[in-house]
Amino acid sequence: MKCPFCNKDNTRVIDSRPADENNSIRRRRQCDECNRRFTTYEKVETIPLVVIKKDNNREPYDRSKIEAGVFRSCHKRPISVDQITSLVDEVETQIFNREDKEIPSNVIGGILMDKLKDLDPVAYVRFASVYREFKDVNTFMEEIKKILS
Repeated sequence: MKCPFCNKDNTRVIDSRPADENNSIRRRRQCDECNRRFTTYEKVETIPLVVIKKDNNREPYDRSKIEAGVFRSCHKRPISVDQITSLVDEVETQIFNREDKEIPSNVIGGILMDKLKDLDPVAYVRFASVYREFKDVNTFMEEIKKILS
């Protein structure tokens, strides 16, 4: 790390501690040349994720959209907020571990449906009915048969 005062490369860390609710590290440094001290912050660089919608429009990834869909599908079900948060965390981890800069919305929906199927069958069918745009009772029945088999 270069010293911001004398531009020399000889600096050392004299103190490190977590900052920003453990999302970054604050480092106190001292220049070996001019002996001046300065602070740096180290933070993980995240890749901005873009979601490709069904109509091929692109928009920034928004966790709250996933949460809203899961909350709606779990309405009046015996599922805690912690379970929902955990499910969304798992989906998000799986999405970001792909290391793609763009991800189709149907991939996110598929991951979500797999997780919901394990969590609660009713919430799964509710989510599937909106996500897959069920047109009639027969499509509902086909999805329910898949769960039962």
